[in-house]
Amino acid sequence: MKKKQIIRIYKVIVSLSGGVDSSICIWILKQFGYKVKCVFIKCWESNKCQNKQDIKDCKKVCKIFKVKLIKINLSYEYWNKVFKIFTKELKQCKTPNPDILCNKEIKFKLFINFAINILKYDFISTGHYVKKYYKKKKYLLLKSKDKKKDQSYFLYNITQKQLNKSIFPLGNYKKKYIRKIAINLKLPNAYKKDSTGICFIGKKKYNIFIKKYIKEKKGNIIKIENNLIMGQHKGLFLYTIGQRKNLNLKINHNKPLYVLKKNKDSNELIICEKNNKSLYNNIFFLKKIHFIHIKNKYKIIKCKVKTRYQQKSIKCKIIFLKKNKIKILLKKSIFAITIGQSAVFYRKNICLGGGIIYKINN
Repeated sequence: MKKKQIIRIYKVIVSLSGGVDSSICIWILKQFGYKVKCVFIKCWESNKCQNKQDIKDCKKVCKIFKVKLIKINLSYEYWNKVFKIFTKELKQCKTPNPDILCNKEIKFKLFINFAINILKYDFISTGHYVKKYYKKKKYLLLKSKDKKKDQSYFLYNITQKQLNKSIFPLGNYKKKYIRKIAINLKLPNAYKKDSTGICFIGKKKYNIFIKKYIKEKKGNIIKIENNLIMGQHKGLFLYTIGQRKNLNLKINHNKPLYVLKKNKDSNELIICEKNNKSLYNNIFFLKKIHFIHIKNKYKIIKCKVKTRYQQKSIKCKIIFLKKNKIKILLKKSIFAITIGQSAVFYRKNICLGGGIIYKINN
C-alpha cells in the first residue's frame, strides 16, 4: 500500500495597511493555496491619525476573505528607530527618507522577526510593487512589471535572509489590474486613494507637523547670483535642495528660483536660478552601503543609479573606497543631488543595492 503524500501548506503573514494593494495580496496568496493571516502594524501614536479608518478597512477586508487580523503596536520602536533619526538628520540640514528607514528597521526587521520567530509562520508578505528571483543560489530584487509603481528604491537595504522569507504578490501586475480586482471583489476600500507622502504625517501639512518637533530658527534667504536678501525662512529643515515652490520670497523675480544650499553655520538658505551650474553635479559620495547579492567588492562597477524615487536612472561608475564608502561618477550631471537622500543602483531590472549620500563634489 502506497503511503499517502502529505502536501505542506505554507503559512504567510500579510502586512495589512487598509489600502487596496495589501488587501489584494490576501486574495492572490489564497488563490495559490497559502494559509493567510494578517497583521496591522501601528507605527504612530495619535488620536487624529488615519489609523482608525485604516483599521476599520482592515477588519472589513479580513472578514470578507475570512482571515484573522492581529494588531501590533510598534510606535515606540518607530519613534526610536525611525522618527528620532529623521528629525536628527533634518536638524543637520540633510534630507532623510523615513520610508526607506521604516522598511529597514520596522517591516523587514521587527515585523519579519515577529512573524517568523514568534508566530512561527513561513513567510511575510507586503504590498510592495517589486519582484524577487532566485538565481545561482542568490535572491535578486527586481523591478515590478508596473514601472510607474515600482518600489525597489525603498527596499535596497533588504538582505538575502529577508528576501528568502518574503513574498511580493503584486510584482507581476499593473496597478490598474489590482484596482480592478478590488472593484470586482467589491472590497470596501476598492476606490480608496493611494497613500502618498510620509506615512506618519498623513493628511496634515508637513510644515505644521514638523515644527512641533523642531524649533523654528529664522534666517535670511540669499540669492547667490547677486548676494541679495530675498526674504526670510522659518527654519532650514523646512526646505530641500532643488525646491522651487513655497519659498515665500518678499522680492519679485522674473525667473524661477531654486534652493541650492542650506548653510547651517550662518543659518542662511541659498537660492539660485535654474541655469546655475552648482545645481548640477556628476560626482557624489555614499556611506552606509548595502548590496543585496554582490559579495565581492570590485574596484569599479558599471551600472545605473537614481538619487530620487521618481528619477530616471542614469549610467554611472561605482568606485569603492575605505570604511564602507563609495564614490559615484555619473555619465552626465544631474539636478539637485541631495545630502541625506539614498542613491540606489540598478543593472537592467535588477536592484543591486544603494547607500546614503553624504558628500557632493561641488
